[in-house]
Amino acid sequence: MTGVTVVVDVDAPPATLWTILTQPSTWPAWTESMDTVDLLDGDLRLGARARIVQPGLRPMVWTVTAFEPGRAFTWTAEAAGVRTAGTHEVEALDGGARSRLTLGLTQRGALAPLIRLLLGRRSRRYVGLEAAGLKAAAEDRARTSV
Repeated sequence: MTGVTVVVDVDAPPATLWTILTQPSTWPAWTESMDTVDLLDGDLRLGARARIVQPGLRPMVWTVTAFEPGRAFTWTAEAAGVRTAGTHEVEALDGGARSRLTLGLTQRGALAPLIRLLLGRRSRRYVGLEAAGLKAAAEDRARTSV
């Protein structure tokens, strides 16, 4: 298994962070790592699918395989014998006044080491951009809602 994990503390309540995180069609507005995200089955929930187009990558359909409302979700996509999982976790800090965001990306399968060699740098960059963009969006929303 190969992977990337980014953890950031966010000056926004977990509910604010979760709301933005679970509206993937809005992600391209706050991260340059996404061109389009189309939910194919309505709201984000267990079993829901999303078609994601990212710069320099082939479009992929991701399926939500774990969903804990207000706390975490994981979605997976498969291509060329590699199963990729994206994890998204929100944790309350300071009695719920702040949050911790953990984003992860892992690949499994016979070709996972090759994917890491070819796309590892881009994957690390994209997960970092997503964490930074989500942090900024949540903090901006928290400031303007006060």
